[in-house]
Amino acid sequence: MELNRTKALVMGSAALLVALAGIAYLVLAGGDELRYKTQSALRKSLAVTAAAELQARGLKLSAPLKCADLPGWTKQKLRASCTGTTTDKRDVRVLGSGERKTHKTYYTILVGGHPVVENVLCLGADCRRDKG
Repeated sequence: MELNRTKALVMGSAALLVALAGIAYLVLAGGDELRYKTQSALRKSLAVTAAAELQARGLKLSAPLKCADLPGWTKQKLRASCTGTTTDKRDVRVLGSGERKTHKTYYTILVGGHPVVENVLCLGADCRRDKG
């Protein structure tokens, strides 16, 4: 089989496209993992990141948030919640969840029963780290 310039150019271009597609897949899929890989890590981080998120929104807590595991959590489906009170005596409820199958984490913060953030992918400093 004789390889002329045109065939070489076509084959080289095809190989380059395949390589670029592979790199794009690794970049896009590789970063798609849970930030907190265990229930304990999710629960511990939730109080800190939620407090930072509330502070960034001008809401102050009267005391640190208290967090616990939600019933039904598994190694595949992480679930935690935190409770507390703002300095103006409004109840705070934070919900955090992570799914190993989808590699997604979602957070919701309710203050006085109303959502301040709803189904966001990050809270507090975790959001700034994603942008950097």
